Amino acid sequence: MDRRRFLLTSLASTLAVPLAAGAQQTDRVYRIGVLSSSSATTQRNFVDAFRERLRELQWIEGERIVIEYRFSDGRYELLPDLAAQLVRLPVDILVANSTPPTLAAKNATGTIPIVMVNTGDPVGTGLVASLARPGGNVTGLSFGVGVDYRLGLQLLLEAVPKARRVAILTNPANPAAPIAHRALKTAGQSRGLQLLFLEARGPDQFERVFAAVAKERPDAVFVLADSMLNMNRTQLLVLAAKTRVPTAYGVREFVDAGGLMSYGPSSIAAWRLAAVFVDKILKGAKPSDLPVEQATKFELVINLKTAKALGLTIPPSLLARADQVIE
Repeated sequence: MDRRRFLLTSLASTLAVPLAAGAQQTDRVYRIGVLSSSSATTQRNFVDAFRERLRELQWIEGERIVIEYRFSDGRYELLPDLAAQLVRLPVDILVANSTPPTLAAKNATGTIPIVMVNTGDPVGTGLVASLARPGGNVTGLSFGVGVDYRLGLQLLLEAVPKARRVAILTNPANPAAPIAHRALKTAGQSRGLQLLFLEARGPDQFERVFAAVAKERPDAVFVLADSMLNMNRTQLLVLAAKTRVPTAYGVREFVDAGGLMSYGPSSIAAWRLAAVFVDKILKGAKPSDLPVEQATKFELVINLKTAKALGLTIPPSLLARADQVIE
């Protein structure tokens, strides 16, 4: 081998090492963990929106990312173990919907970035230090539980203007429930309402709850957003129909299944925004430096068929503000 060929061969060998290392970094496949307190069926449309937005951001499944899913089917007690499973894989980033899964994820890891989707009051539940400066490994989207439920109650009162006594159904196992209680009590007092708080930790307690509704005869019922309640919405809707008390819900799936009305953040929009947070973090941003964003798109859905069955006339002004009217 002559001197010139030797030098060229040596130079190529020297350059090959960093080039190979760079290619390996570029070709890395990241693992994303999705932790949900709902079921795969309930979350399908939202997860599809998340995956679609990731594709738009050039994160292609099977090429640049893989997604691992864990669903607790409304059973909050399973979340710590499911979160631990994702941490052990390990995943590069965790995406958690609502407050209970996000708390389980944070308890499972203090280092893996966590993107929360539609949590209620992340400051009040201790998930972040502040919205502007999260300060740890958690960031993402909050729907602002106080604002959400106060507006939901206001819209219910517009639909049932003579209402003076309102029953509120919550799941006390949800860590966001006490915050919602305080927000609603404040809103109720300012409107001169008498609020009756009812609790159900599982579907076996639904009959007791609606027996109380039948006995107390409130003018309206407000069912707060909760994965366990949503998972069992068919049973809740049957019981609500028997009482013939106008009932509003925190998520639109109830209305799609025959409920009267719902008001809450758009889960499709929230999951698409979660993909943007994931994109930023995978590109090097730190969760502690990404301010928590509050939901800006809320949906009011009204089912006129159900209103007619209840003998309830929805004011035209309220119908005009609805994002969707089911006829």
